[in-house]
Amino acid sequence: MRSSNPVFSRRGFSRDNGYAGFNAQQPQAGGPAVGTNPYATGNPYAEGAANPYATNPYAPQDTQLGAPQQARGNVMTIDDVVSRTAMTLGTVVVTAVLSWLLLPVDPANLGKSYGIAIGAALVALVLSLVQSFKRKPSPALILGYAAFEGVFLGVISAAVSTYIADGVVIQAVLGTMAVFAGVLVAYKLGWIRVNRRFYGFVMAAAMGFLLLMVANLLFSVFAGGDGLGFRSGGLGILFGVIGVILGACFLALDFKQVEDGVNYGAPREEAWLAAFGLTMTLVWIYLEMLRLLSILQGDD
Repeated sequence: MRSSNPVFSRRGFSRDNGYAGFNAQQPQAGGPAVGTNPYATGNPYAEGAANPYATNPYAPQDTQLGAPQQARGNVMTIDDVVSRTAMTLGTVVVTAVLSWLLLPVDPANLGKSYGIAIGAALVALVLSLVQSFKRKPSPALILGYAAFEGVFLGVISAAVSTYIADGVVIQAVLGTMAVFAGVLVAYKLGWIRVNRRFYGFVMAAAMGFLLLMVANLLFSVFAGGDGLGFRSGGLGILFGVIGVILGACFLALDFKQVEDGVNYGAPREEAWLAAFGLTMTLVWIYLEMLRLLSILQGDD
């Protein structure tokens, strides 16, 4: 399965990809197994799909001629995902706070701080793309991405808090946490069913959303103002809500990927991919929440 992240194309947990169902160079959506890989087994959301890790050396050996079940070894667990996600999100928060404190956004220094923030965002983009094309997760790349992303978020958050509305950053953080908790509860209760149709709809909607945002950016650069108006006023509010909803949908896809990885005996190192994807999705939701609240505060 291709990326469930709205910004970057990472290869996460799926039942139709390369090594142990992970990180294939080319997705095999619904296709047969490729080459000699014993783990590539077809559509990740097909009903009754077989266990792609049935021959995984990390998986429990309880199906061989009545052999007793053995304890699982070096496989991913929920605790692994939680700990790695805490590390990546903690890195984002620490660098965001430091950049907020050390990079002033007063009029005399605003241009310099913005320049550093844009540079950090570009570095984070490069690191995330490098990780997306690697066959295995690299903790150094993932934590590096989190650190530079935090610098960008810190400067942007400080500027919004200073020039638009004091307290909007706390509201955006609380809103992001509420979306995360709400989607998690809805997913665990079965209110959100992640299947092939859901995945296709979300990816198509995200592609359209991103194309509109790019078009708006180009118009704003060459024509000035707010471009097509997707970042302010009534349209800005509408697209902010759509952005948050898309982020919530990607959270559901992330939860499904983590669940598959745990249930099908993914290697423990793949917990870093889960942390990477969850961090990117939460950053997306936070930025959309911050923009939405900024528009609402600005209209008061």
